[in-house]
Amino acid sequence: MTSDPSSSALEALQAWVGRSETNADVVTPQLAERLSATLEARRGTSFARGDELPQMWYSVLFPRVVPRSQLGRDGHPALGDFLPPVPLPKRMFAGKRIEFVAPIRIGDELERVSTIASVTPKQGSSGPLVFVTVRHVVSNAAGTAVIEEQDVVYRDSTLGKQGAAKGAPEFQAERRSDPIVADTVMLFRYSALCFNGHRIHYDQPYATQVEGYPGLVVNGGLSTLCATEHLYEAWEGVRLARISTRNTAPLFEGEVFHVESRTGDEPGTIAFRVVTESGKTTLQGVATRAAHPAAA
Repeated sequence: MTSDPSSSALEALQAWVGRSETNADVVTPQLAERLSATLEARRGTSFARGDELPQMWYSVLFPRVVPRSQLGRDGHPALGDFLPPVPLPKRMFAGKRIEFVAPIRIGDELERVSTIASVTPKQGSSGPLVFVTVRHVVSNAAGTAVIEEQDVVYRDSTLGKQGAAKGAPEFQAERRSDPIVADTVMLFRYSALCFNGHRIHYDQPYATQVEGYPGLVVNGGLSTLCATEHLYEAWEGVRLARISTRNTAPLFEGEVFHVESRTGDEPGTIAFRVVTESGKTTLQGVATRAAHPAAA
């Protein structure tokens, strides 16, 4: 793709704001079992219809399914079908904000309405950036279950050496996960569950020679799931009302990392981060506890 971040090209993208699409999916026991095995979750390995789906696990649902002929060079669906045709060649998951309204259960038939909420050009230290925010509303037969805003960033070059990002504010962790390593098998399984064809997660020659990364990139959604599994385990099965995350640097296959957490600055919140053993913070977030547990 030719990069053309001119003012006229960026202004034309504003016509995409407000566009929406609707997709359907079904929560199956098999999907939950496969995700549990991928994460090595400590919630058990058997899931039955009617069981509540762990709160963040809905995030692997609603994959974009398009014919191989309609994929871009990077393995993603070509731009311009739903996401706007941003004239910058590289895109990455930047973060999300989620409100948990009601439980999702195994066996639920779900609908997701996705809307382009904003297209925002910015100037970063490494060049032009464009942030696209998509608002998803996930519903089951009972009504709205989850409201999510997801940010995708488009750029003209990779983060490169800026990924070191060791100058983050001091984080006084109260709880810390065991070491975690996202190896190639874990990346493959997660991408397969999400039907995610982005080549930076499994095609090392492409990731290193075309995108310029030092290795395979760990999916931002996978990092987030590792973080929320830690919250569930370390904070006595905490139930969340809201969560927000921001990806601050790439995490690469083979890097040893931990999830750290502490009592948040606001009442009822938990602050957390994903940090490598070398001190690189790759994800930061804040979770808000639910006031009351959901009814069984």
